[in-house]
Amino acid sequence: MTTDRSTLVRAARRIVVKVGSSSLTTASGGIDPARVRRLVEVLAAARGTGAEVVLVSSGAIAAGLAPLGFSTRPRALAAQQAAASVGQGLLAHRYQEEFARHGIVTGQVLLTLDDVVRRAHYRNAHQTLAKLLELGVVPIVNENDTVATSEIRFGDNDRLAALVAHLVHADLLVLLSDVDGLYDGPPSRPGSTLLPVVRSEDDLASVTMGAAGSSGIGTGGMTTKVDAARIATGAGIPVVLTSAEQGAAALAGAEVGTLFEATGKRRPTRQLWLAHATSGLGSLTLDAGAVRAVVSRGASLLPAGITSVTGSFVAGDPVDLLDPDGGVVARGLVSFDADELPALLGRSTGDLKESLGAAYEREVVHRDDLVLLR
Repeated sequence: MTTDRSTLVRAARRIVVKVGSSSLTTASGGIDPARVRRLVEVLAAARGTGAEVVLVSSGAIAAGLAPLGFSTRPRALAAQQAAASVGQGLLAHRYQEEFARHGIVTGQVLLTLDDVVRRAHYRNAHQTLAKLLELGVVPIVNENDTVATSEIRFGDNDRLAALVAHLVHADLLVLLSDVDGLYDGPPSRPGSTLLPVVRSEDDLASVTMGAAGSSGIGTGGMTTKVDAARIATGAGIPVVLTSAEQGAAALAGAEVGTLFEATGKRRPTRQLWLAHATSGLGSLTLDAGAVRAVVSRGASLLPAGITSVTGSFVAGDPVDLLDPDGGVVARGLVSFDADELPALLGRSTGDLKESLGAAYEREVVHRDDLVLLR
């Protein structure tokens, strides 16, 4: 069934917009005031139609390069974090000034994975964003690059935007880039064609991720955007991918860029984050019976079904659950430290309670903290 783009976009009452660094900064790395102003004008116009807007903005590291005297993005993590520390404040201030010209208040929200994966934290993130929207504030979200480690790399904010869209129950995700949509080959190659609509994985079968956009950022840029679209559409949220220059047209429902139609239904928020925003810090190998219990019956993982433990992790960390052949079947938040588990393997919770105390009569991974990956 063909989606009416205009109707879909105009019906969206809560929209997450993601903008990349190249759409906000100059070639030398500083913030481009004119680009920021144009973006804010587009978002303010969307607000004027009655839609709520959440902005996921890259650019903190890029904005901090010039003030620190960096001619290019540094490779060293500490230098990236220093640039983020300087640039985040500059970027937030610029947004605050520009939105204020339209009578709109902004609020900065810096997230880490723990904020939405760990049970004790994720409700706070959701409630904060919900309250900001209720108060008429435009939340400006970024990953907390000042303290993030392995997650500082180009494209992460595409995935972050897809997950935030689910967290705030958005009706639409708009990814603004330096490329005007998804092509079946490198946009610079003669003969490459823009895909106006992606309805399923079948439509991506002939797509070759190719050359960089005008920013010089390589193939990973489009790859992460397609991955973000998969996350969002698989959770019931349609996605429009286009250039920042076409942002106003996209938010008006014009046939620009590429529309990724929703393919799935909304899922529990923490499970979506657990599946797409974490990697296992260790692994637990399960026997065949435990695999069936977890996969087919939706059961929690008990010590009796575990045959081996690898990795270094503490209670609350994500771990991968493996079948007897080493295949990953699920990921979950473990409730024991890695060094505690070897003494528990293969034993029933009743036995553990009798020999070690009531504190050990619990699941290794509770089903509410577990997501199937296969």
